[in-house]
Amino acid sequence: MKIAAPLLASLSLACGAHAQQAIVFSTESYPPFSYQEPGGNYRGVGIDQVDIIMQDAGTPYTLEIMPWARAIAMAETQSMHCVFAAARTPDREPRFKWVVPLFIDRNILVRHAGSKAAATTLDEAKQYTVGTHRADYTEGLLKSFGFPKIDLSANVDTTLRKLLQDRIDLMPMSEGVYQKLKADGTPIEKVILFSEQHLGIACNPDVPDDLIARMQAGLDRLIKDGIQKAILKRYGIDEIQ
Repeated sequence: MKIAAPLLASLSLACGAHAQQAIVFSTESYPPFSYQEPGGNYRGVGIDQVDIIMQDAGTPYTLEIMPWARAIAMAETQSMHCVFAAARTPDREPRFKWVVPLFIDRNILVRHAGSKAAATTLDEAKQYTVGTHRADYTEGLLKSFGFPKIDLSANVDTTLRKLLQDRIDLMPMSEGVYQKLKADGTPIEKVILFSEQHLGIACNPDVPDDLIARMQAGLDRLIKDGIQKAILKRYGIDEIQ
């Protein structure tokens, strides 16, 4: 499947969908879950699933990749907007309508390969400077866990660059992303499990309940029929962790 950014998916739907109001989706650049190819096409584990879900729902949509803080703010404040892949945390639960799970994410703390940063518990990890990007759920987790030294960046790429330059000691990262980066030769090492979260589509409360129900039914079919697992495998993730 090849998806053009951001309007091709809308044009590929059945002709009866043109009278419906399009859903606006936003996400961040976070390979292999969502990213833009050099030619401009959007791809990734989350994007491929959203495309199938929305075609099944018979609803047109547009999609844009942007910094995460802006993406989730748009979904919270603008009608007919959704964001993915958002962690379904207790704080976010009442602020959105949810379609889950696009995947179950094990998040780990990683270090620059060869770094002396070492920990066997989260308490031991608190001695280090830990970086993440603004408005990501890991920022809230780090604060709630009592990490005293948190370095915030605009996006995950900047945080990773800081890690590789030894400007921070650790960063939380999806295990699927870690697997992809390791396979590509990025010099990082797993330190410790950080958290486990259900990630999914978070929609503005104004999105109609019947559409949310159709989207959830489509995702449920993806999971039941093994399509979600096949998509994960296609991007180098053997199974939902």
